[in-house]
Amino acid sequence: MHNKSRVALLAIISTILILIFVFTDLGNYWEYALPRRALKVLAIVITGAAIAFSTVVFQTITNNKILTPSIIGLDSLYMLIQTFLIFVFGSNNLTVMNKGYNFALSVGLMVLFSGILYRVLFKREGSNIYFLLLIGIIFGTLFQSLTSFMQVLIDPNEFLVIQDRMFASFNNINTDLLLIAGIGIVGVGIYFLKFAKYLDVLSLGREQAINLGVDFDYVVKRLLIIVAILISISTALVGPITFLGLLVANVAYQFMKTYRHSYLIFASVLISIIALVGGQLIVERVFTFTTTLSVIINFIGGVYFIYLLLKESKS
Repeated sequence: MHNKSRVALLAIISTILILIFVFTDLGNYWEYALPRRALKVLAIVITGAAIAFSTVVFQTITNNKILTPSIIGLDSLYMLIQTFLIFVFGSNNLTVMNKGYNFALSVGLMVLFSGILYRVLFKREGSNIYFLLLIGIIFGTLFQSLTSFMQVLIDPNEFLVIQDRMFASFNNINTDLLLIAGIGIVGVGIYFLKFAKYLDVLSLGREQAINLGVDFDYVVKRLLIIVAILISISTALVGPITFLGLLVANVAYQFMKTYRHSYLIFASVLISIIALVGGQLIVERVFTFTTTLSVIINFIGGVYFIYLLLKESKS
């Protein structure tokens, strides 16, 4: 099967799942249910596309297929922001409860953190990207510790509000947030087109890319900022889904069996949409909302991550 046929097959499967999700059991209240389901699917597509896209780019830059962008601490920073806001201002504060303000503040702080991190670490020549990952892990651990400390001190009723934000949710998505997130992702995607041609070469490694004429540090810095913005938008929109990117990116590598990122990115985005729509169907139809989608994704992704680690250790 050719790569185009594989991508077309994934597109057909994702379209069928979306149609099943949107139109199954609409009943007599379709005027109420249809717009809500459409918004939920749009949120799934935006989130799935952002996470899959950024993970493939991040793994290409780091030349490592078991890393995800969350390793630089953005998920932990998001939870720290949410916990800090409720710890200081309380859950009834307008900034905390208003989804628009919360979204803008969360994205702004996560992008600012990423920008400062990259600017400080890449200020000197020859800075290693693995040093960036190490610093990211340290900051991630620090953010988790601060979050846990505040959660211990916080009022139990306030903690319930934080607990809701620990897991990704596609229910009650704000239309205005979807519009802002969509515009942001489209804008980042247009900017990315300038660097798309470098990905196949970057996958060969730093030395080979430099030998082939790529300004490695310049390109990597820009791509890392793109990754940070996409992860920040998707996390602030629905919440953290730690293992989704790892899962869909590696399934795309196995399914496509090609090095060409023009196919890999499209395939990973479609697989991400299939995983999220299929998972949401299971949450709603099988578990009847007794669990969340992120729990299912993280469980499957965590098991797959262990499998990849064992596979790497044997090779």
